[in-house]
Parts: sequence; structure tokens; C-alpha cells
Amino acid sequence: MLSVKQDLLAALAAELEKLSPGAGARAAFENPKVAAHGDLACTAAMQLAKPLKANPRALGEQLKAALEATPDFQKWVDAIEIAGPGFLNIRLKPAAKQEVVREVLGQADQFGHQTARGEKIVVEFVSANPTGPLHVGHGRQAAIGDAISNLYTTQGWKVHREYYYNDAGVQIDTLTKSTQLRAKGFKPGDDCWPTDSENPLAKNFYNGDYIADIAQAFLNKETVKADDRAFTANGDVEDYDNIRNFAVAYLRNEQDKDLLAFNLKFDEYYLESSLYENGHVDETVQRLIASGHTYELDGALWLRTTDFGDDKDRVMRKSDGTYTYFLPDVAYHTQKFLRGYGKAVNIQGTDHHGTIARVRAGLQAVNVGIPKGYPDYVLHTMVRVVKGGEEVKISKRAGSYVTLRDLIEWTSKDAVRFFLLSRKPDTEYTFDVDLAVAQNNDNPVFYVQYAHARIQSVLRSWQESGGAGLAALQGVDLSALQGSQAQALMLLLAKYPEMLTAAANGNAPHDVTFYLRDLASAYHSYYDAERILVDDESVKLARLALVAATAQVLHNGLAVLGVSAPERM
Repeated sequence: MLSVKQDLLAALAAELEKLSPGAGARAAFENPKVAAHGDLACTAAMQLAKPLKANPRALGEQLKAALEATPDFQKWVDAIEIAGPGFLNIRLKPAAKQEVVREVLGQADQFGHQTARGEKIVVEFVSANPTGPLHVGHGRQAAIGDAISNLYTTQGWKVHREYYYNDAGVQIDTLTKSTQLRAKGFKPGDDCWPTDSENPLAKNFYNGDYIADIAQAFLNKETVKADDRAFTANGDVEDYDNIRNFAVAYLRNEQDKDLLAFNLKFDEYYLESSLYENGHVDETVQRLIASGHTYELDGALWLRTTDFGDDKDRVMRKSDGTYTYFLPDVAYHTQKFLRGYGKAVNIQGTDHHGTIARVRAGLQAVNVGIPKGYPDYVLHTMVRVVKGGEEVKISKRAGSYVTLRDLIEWTSKDAVRFFLLSRKPDTEYTFDVDLAVAQNNDNPVFYVQYAHARIQSVLRSWQESGGAGLAALQGVDLSALQGSQAQALMLLLAKYPEMLTAAANGNAPHDVTFYLRDLASAYHSYYDAERILVDDESVKLARLALVAATAQVLHNGLAVLGVSAPERM
């Protein structure tokens, strides 16, 4: 049906060009808000009426007559109806809708994909400090970032998944001190352990059992390996640097296990420390000074970010000579652009909302040609976890929060991914553990996966009874697909490519979950309405081709989400 729609769109463009030169470039179809009104809608007559000084209804009648005379509309369109002040509602012939089945079966897992566009995009997500296990908020970010990366891949982008490690700063020092105290035999609650009243940073001391595990591994002089490093402890509790490097490597290894359990792989781990080691921070300072947007006040170096729309100017270098977090952020994103990523998307928590304007202002001030609005941001809220009807707030492993691995162990990787993608990122979400393991239609991931498994069962039954195999379905006669449920299913299959494009353009992977639930519902309705393995061979083959195409699109959509498409359930 994609080819059908393209043919009809070309015919529409040609007729609009005759009515008004230049109008053909704006030719477009819309999806009617009410299915009973037709399969496609066109509002061109109303849009052209004013510049042409014509009655929109009369112009609609003129356009209708012109379209009905074209070969493509005669071939694929059953009727064109005028509605209201000039709407064109277009009803397709069944043969037009049936074309999508051939397209899906022919293109298989590439159905919905666009051709390579020769452009690169970097998607940065998770980017958790190496100070503890990944929590469920990181899980939401991981699911969103991976799905957005997959969406851009379907649209022809060359996608680079990146994890930014904040391996410098106060939190790493706090991790080191916490581990050192544990290695010396102390624990939270001991007199020497900082409390809120004694130390304003004490709330950041890490009290979970994992700190004791790190300390014991350090005393055992173990070697730990992470994705990009290996380190051996020397067991000396007074060697602060050795404890620091070991603790970071240990937690990098733990986070690697979290990501492995989530079936997530990054192309690059970019270290904050490398920005200093490679001179990018100092280079950024010099670029900002040269731009003329900096000034000194009270011994500190400021960037006049208000020149670029920020609500106030920002300190880059404090009076003690140390840099604020703002500066390495600007240096890092400058490097993204200089590495050839003309488009960048950051997946972060809503607590980063205040940094957006200042980072973008800094990138404009650095004056290396970075476009306004770079990078794009997708902000997500945290996740509440409910189990047995009660909220779960703490984990023994982490001490103060539910970890991503807890959630996966309680449910499954598929359930966690699908559930965390089933709402807009910036909306509050409650993860119901009991619902995630329920095998009923209330569980959305089960509902979608069951539709795929149900189709595979039908296809197996056919093949086991002597069916020729899936390849034989590509060329079958589809004229038997006339029923209302079959046609509704085919129309929904045809919407998959445009849904992918819209979801990628809007950084909206939740749209994929909505679509898959609708597709599963349409399939279940079709299955209930028409028996597939009937005696009439031509009818049976046509229906098998339709359900095989449906299974393929379910598989493709689930793959975008990083969710499996089981053949048996």
C-alpha cells in the first residue's frame, strides 16, 4: 500500500500543480479521524480556496473530478466523497489495501525502514555516575535511549550510542571515602561514620551492602574488569588512589552486568576525565574567552549566557581555580559536534531541566558553528515500583532504591522495557510488578507477544499439515481479503512506516507501544472473525499471507523496543 499511496500522492500533486503552480509540492494525505469517513483525506481544496479566491466546496468538486480522471485513482480508488466545506474523503479499493501484505512479506524486517541518509547522530543515555548499581530511573532512561536509537536507525541515520561517565568530582570522592571506611572495618551507624548533622555531604555517603562488597574485594586484592578497563587492588586501606580506582572499576563492572541483563550495548563510554586529560576543557575556556562573552567577577570567570537567552550568567571557573560542572558539559557537547555528529539527543532525568538553556548558550558562545537548539533533550520522570499492592522503595543491594536488576529479576527484560516505554517519558509512571508477570490481556507486553505467538502457532499448523512455507505466501492471490476486520488490519499494517517516522521525529518511542497494542487488538479481532485454516485453498493462503505479514510487523515493532517476539507462549 505504500507504493499505492505514493502513486496517488503523485497524481494529487500533479492536479494541484495545475490548479496553482507550486501547490503540488505541498500535496499530502491525512488519516480521517473517523474510520467510517474513508481511508485517506485531503484538505487541499480548503487550503487553496483563499489564495485562488474560490469557493472551497466548488474547488473540492473540481479537484475530485480531476482526480477521478487520473489512471492511478481509477486503478486504486473506489470512491471520493466531498464533505463539509471541501474535505475529500477517499475510499480505497480492497486491492489497494491488499498491496501492503506483499510489501511486508517482500521487505520482511526492513519493512518501514528508510534508505540511508548519510548523516550521523549520537544518542547519549544512562550516563550514571559509577557510584552504585543502576536504579529503575536509569532503566527507564536505558529503555528510552535504546528505542530512540533504534527508531533513528529505521530512518536511515547512522546511530552512535554513547554513555558519558562522570568519573571526576565530589561523588567519586564520596564513594572512595565510603569504601575506605568499610575496608577499615567501620559501617554506617558507627561513631566515625558521618551523619547529616556533622557533614553536609554525609547524605551522599553510600550505605548499601554493595559498598561492603567492594571493600571486601579490595582487601582480597581482587582484579575487576569493566567494559574499558581492568584494575587490581593492592589491599592497602591507606592508599586512597588505589581504593578510588578499584571502586570505580568494580562499579563499572556491576553496571556492565546491569546493562547486559537489559541486553544493552553501547558503542562508546566517554569519560569526563578525558576532557581534562586531552585538553578539551582548557581549549573550551580559551574559545569562550576569545568569543568575547566572558568576564571576571570576584575572582571567578563567568560566561555571559544571558547573551544567548539564559536567565542569568553562569560561573565557569570558581575563585579557587576549579571548574563548575557547566564547563565540562559545554566541552563535552562541543566535542560531540566536532566529532561529526550534526544531530545529538540526550536522554536525562527531569532534574536536568535547568541545565538545558545554559548548555545550549555555552555551545553558541563557543563559536564553532553549532546550530541553535543543539543538542535535543528527552527528559524523563522517575519510576515508582509497586509489588503486592505496596510501593517498594529500597533494595538490599543498593540500600536506598530499587535497582534495575531487581526489576528484571522480579519480572523479565521484555516486561521492563515494554512497561517503561508505555508512557511519554515526562509523565509519572508506576511499575506494577504483579501486572508485569500476569499472563492475561491486562498485561500489555503479554498481549502483544501473545498475538505474535498465536500467529506462529497457526503458521506451524499449516506447515506441519503440508504447507509450502512462508516464501510461497508472497505471490498468492489476495482477493479473498474482503472482510471488514481483514481490511482494518491491512490499513493498520500500512500505517507502520509513517508511525515509525513520526515517532523518530518526535523522539517518542511510546508511540510504538501504542501502535503494537492496536495491531495486536486488530489481529485478535480478525482471528475471532475469520477462521484461517479453511478448506478453500485460495482463501486459506490469502488469510495466511495476511497473518504472516501481521506477525512480521509485530516482530519489527518489538525489535525497535528491544523486546523479543516469541514463537511459543
